[in-house]
Amino acid sequence: MMSQENLTKRFLELVEIMDTLREKCPWDKKQTIHSLRSNTIEELYELVDAIVEEDWEGIKEELGDILLHVLFYAKIGTEQGKFTLQDSIEAISKKLIHRHPHIYGDVKVENDDDVKRNWEQLKLQEGKGDKTILSGVPNSLPAMVKALRIQEKVKHVGFEWENKEQVWEKVEEEIAEMKVEIEANNREKTEQEFGDVLFSMINYARFLNIDPETALEKTNKKFKHRFELMEKFAKDNGLDLAQMTLVEKDNIWKQMKEKE
Repeated sequence: MMSQENLTKRFLELVEIMDTLREKCPWDKKQTIHSLRSNTIEELYELVDAIVEEDWEGIKEELGDILLHVLFYAKIGTEQGKFTLQDSIEAISKKLIHRHPHIYGDVKVENDDDVKRNWEQLKLQEGKGDKTILSGVPNSLPAMVKALRIQEKVKHVGFEWENKEQVWEKVEEEIAEMKVEIEANNREKTEQEFGDVLFSMINYARFLNIDPETALEKTNKKFKHRFELMEKFAKDNGLDLAQMTLVEKDNIWKQMKEKE
C-alpha cells in the first residue's frame, strides 16, 4: 500500500503535468470547460463500462482519466479567477463533514436509509434556502438514471409505496392505460403512457434492489453477443440473415443461447 507521503507526491506530480500540458501543448492550451464537456462524458461512460464488466484494470485506468479531467477543470477555473483546486478540495471536505453528522457529530442513525434521509435534509438546508427536493437532480442525466434519482429523493420525504406488491399493481395499471391508448391509436397519449410504464418499472426495480440501468446494459450486452454469434454462424454456413425467415433466425438464436 502506498504511503501518505508517496500518494501526496504522485498527486502533486500529476498536478504539475497538467500545468505543463496547459502551458506547452497546443491541444491542451485551447481547451475550455465547454470543449472538454463531451470528452468528460465519454470518459465517464468508459468508466461505467469497466464497472459493468468488473474490469478492475479498466476501472483503474478510467479513474485516472477522470482525475485528469478534474484537474483540467480546476486549472481553467484558476486561470479564470473563479476557483482553485484547493477551493474544490476544501469545499467537498466541508460538505462531507457537514452531511455526516453521525460520524462528525452526535446524530444517531440505525441504517443506511437514515444516512440518506439525513443527507437529503441537510442538502436542502444548504445554500440560499431556495433548494427543492428535486433541485439536485441534473437536467442532463439520462432519462432512466434521472427517474431513479427522482424516486430515491422523494422517498426521503415519505412519498413512497409501502411494498413491492403495491408498485407492481401500479405497473399493471399503467400497462392497462397504455393499451387503451394504443387501441385508440392516440400516438401522443400512447407515448405518455409508455413513459409512465417505464417510470413504474424503474420504481419496481428499485424495490427489488436492482439498478435498472445496469440491468438493461447487461441485457444489451447479452443481446449483442448472441446476435454476433448468429452473424458468425450464418457466415460460416453460407447463409444470409437478411434473406432468412424469422423462424429460421429464431432457431439459430436458440442454438446460440444454448451455447452460452
